[in-house]
Amino acid sequence: MTIASYNVNGIRAALNKGFIEWLQSVGPDVICLQEIKAMKEQVDVALFEAAGYNYHYWFSAQKKGYSGVALLCKQEPDHIAYGTGIDYMDFEGRNIRADFGDISVMSMYLPSGTNMDRLEFKLKYMADFQKYADELRKERENLIVCGDYNICHEAIDIHDPVRNKNVSGFLPVEREWMSSFINSGFIDSFRNFNKEPHNYTWWSYRANARNNNKGWRLDYGMVNESLKDRLRRCVILSEAKHSDHCPILLEIEK
Repeated sequence: MTIASYNVNGIRAALNKGFIEWLQSVGPDVICLQEIKAMKEQVDVALFEAAGYNYHYWFSAQKKGYSGVALLCKQEPDHIAYGTGIDYMDFEGRNIRADFGDISVMSMYLPSGTNMDRLEFKLKYMADFQKYADELRKERENLIVCGDYNICHEAIDIHDPVRNKNVSGFLPVEREWMSSFINSGFIDSFRNFNKEPHNYTWWSYRANARNNNKGWRLDYGMVNESLKDRLRRCVILSEAKHSDHCPILLEIEK
């Protein structure tokens, strides 16, 4: 089972940049999308169906043109869970989950902490999501949480850890939460296979950052430890350029 995760920074914009052609060439069984910035009715879903994704599920923010997550699936899931049931999270369309047999795949878009108010919101979200995930895994142990976490976990995950030490996305409190989240029973699937530096999934549009590979690794496939022996690979697909992020791809033995 191959699972991709991609913050598309606007699905309609990504479609105009060749997203469908890329999707057909990679062909994951499931793709988790974040920051879709659209309602389902604003998107030509026939494009996804023609590409083989007849099962697509959308959880948009109440605010138009903002946030939102989606799942595109080749096979019909057994169950779809929209949101977490926590109102303030769900208003912003940040979580959607599909269950396939004993495996659950979630697309999550964790908030950024661009100012003090949003940082407080992000920290509350992080704490509450940890509790939610802990409870969910009592029922759905084999949980995979893919998405844009808006956090670089370690110094190896950011191009300039010294200058960015006081910037949201690399704050000590955020990094500590990521460590705690992993220690609660998750595997950072990319780092499970690749310990090398200079592997990023987001680059600023400014200062030619992507061409110079001055990036941040913000996008993760967190896999519950119960799936460790079934995890086959995880790669960053940096050649995909439909967004300021690039996708990741992981493979699980079904």
